Amino acid sequence: MLWAREARPQHPTSPFFLKLDLLAHKSLVKTLKVFFADQGFTKAQETFRVSVYGREKLENEMSISKDAIYDSAKRGPVALEELRGVFQYRGLILQLIRKDVVARYKRSVLGVAWTMLHPLGMMIILSLVFSTLYHRQGDYPAYILSGLIAWSFFSQTTNGMISQIVWGGALMRKIYVPHTSFAVASVGTGMVNLALSFVPLFLIVLLVGIPIRWSILFLPVSMLLLAAFALGVGLIISTVSIYFPDVSEMYSLVLIGWMYMTPIIYPETLIPESYRYWFFRLNPMYYYLKIFRAPVYDGMLPEMDILLPAVLISILALTVGWLFFSKKSDDFAYHL
Repeated sequence: MLWAREARPQHPTSPFFLKLDLLAHKSLVKTLKVFFADQGFTKAQETFRVSVYGREKLENEMSISKDAIYDSAKRGPVALEELRGVFQYRGLILQLIRKDVVARYKRSVLGVAWTMLHPLGMMIILSLVFSTLYHRQGDYPAYILSGLIAWSFFSQTTNGMISQIVWGGALMRKIYVPHTSFAVASVGTGMVNLALSFVPLFLIVLLVGIPIRWSILFLPVSMLLLAAFALGVGLIISTVSIYFPDVSEMYSLVLIGWMYMTPIIYPETLIPESYRYWFFRLNPMYYYLKIFRAPVYDGMLPEMDILLPAVLISILALTVGWLFFSKKSDDFAYHL
């Protein structure tokens, strides 16, 4: 079936939303006949309207172009279609990102500054509580903050995807919008917040006496790998939560346990060596935490036994999440 992506015809005398099977004149006439019959038009009225308006005049009247027509019979792979849609609707994604950033702090006095103050406040609290417990002084605030901003990005982004897609459900039922655009916008918002969080991180690093080395140039790679992993996980969780809303609440609990299984606030040496494989090597976030900390806290590039698993996990998570989400996306309008 073919249908126009425009919300309604532009001409004031056009009272309906055209649904076409083909752009050929015969098919157009046939479609109009069916419509007029459904609307109670007489045969004389139908013949008059079809004869007066030729195919070109009707197309101009309805402001329909070939680019505005979607042919589901010629539809390619849904995953590739979603990917093309994200590129074509990049303007919409940028607006969604802007809306999230502005609306979040619209009524706040400090505004976007809270993006930097929030991780800084968490770092101060955790440092006061755990620095004595773990016998860590000096550079411990930088250790916490470098892991905290990476974890905050992942948890906020994946949770944000669920609410973004549910919020966009009403829009999906009215006009064509790539469903993945809401998930991508959520990651984009997280990337903006993550970039702003580097400001207090670098200040703390300098204050505790850790020199900033050239290895920080690797941070964009760390951000992209973590963003790909977060997008893949978020797409999977969002898809399942659409069918089973309780999953979103369960996921919040999983994130709490996952956080404490990841060495964010405690040193790796706290875990007995015999258990480190189960706690760390089987924990995907461990690798992303390491590739964030290494350039800033350790002043070196991540080792290959850390970087390579991070790359593979990102590719796998994004591929599985994108395919799974795309396959189920056509049914979202019936469940949202």
